[in-house]
Amino acid sequence: MRGVPVLRAAAIHDLSGFGRASLTVAIPVLATMGIQACPLPTAVLSSQTSGVEGFSFLDLTGNMARIMDHWADMGLRFDAVYSGFLGSPEQSGLAARCIMEFLAPDGLAVVDPVMGDNGRLDPTQTPEMVEAMRMLVSHADVITPNFTEACFLLGEPYRTHISGAGLKDQLTGLVGLGTRAAVITSAPLGDDKTLSTAAYDGSRFWKVDVPRLDAFYPGTGDAFASVLTGSLLQGDSLPVAVDRAVQFVVLGIRATFGYDTPHTDGMLLERALPSLRLPFTGGTYEEF
Repeated sequence: MRGVPVLRAAAIHDLSGFGRASLTVAIPVLATMGIQACPLPTAVLSSQTSGVEGFSFLDLTGNMARIMDHWADMGLRFDAVYSGFLGSPEQSGLAARCIMEFLAPDGLAVVDPVMGDNGRLDPTQTPEMVEAMRMLVSHADVITPNFTEACFLLGEPYRTHISGAGLKDQLTGLVGLGTRAAVITSAPLGDDKTLSTAAYDGSRFWKVDVPRLDAFYPGTGDAFASVLTGSLLQGDSLPVAVDRAVQFVVLGIRATFGYDTPHTDGMLLERALPSLRLPFTGGTYEEF
């Protein structure tokens, strides 16, 4: 399309009315990084679901195809297609359609297989969704599961510690599902005071270690995957993009941890967004 001065990303996520998650994270992050986020909503929820009871959930499976039909009539193409929370197993096929039909040549497909954390599936997720995600990740250039989601995708039991060799095996197994590169967040590698984010691009393994804080906020995975997507679109290498995403999430968590902010609010994204406009001056990533 002519006359488009910024990169565009189709963002396949839900819209949560309260709590910083999914589209309410992806849109401001990508916009701050100079990228237009074009939502393809999967569901509308009254709030994010972590630690919340009685939330409303509107499945938009039927509307997703109509949106894409209209996009096809408009002749739209996107520099990236980035998917996150899906509301039903059927939506994995619709997300795959979006990648195959609307991704520009040499575009970037990122799949964040949002399914659960801490060894458990989220309230809206099912074993059928795990199978559907295995199909969807085969269409991706990069996938960003957390450690729990990596275990589900690989059919492995969740554990509270993993060795470096075991983490490499997981990354290799994820790439074996069909993606070009895999990133695992919140991996319990090393001692109990550290969390690792590890990546594999088919030839080299990378990791970024950060101190473990006694805090958990929903939406941090969405923030990580959004910054990673924006960074890769800006031309950064995989280890640099992983490092930028990790440091952004750490900054957001630290900005939140010092306040008496309810867990259900998510991290104080607004405090961290300006950092995305600062130049990248170094990194803590390393090969392993």
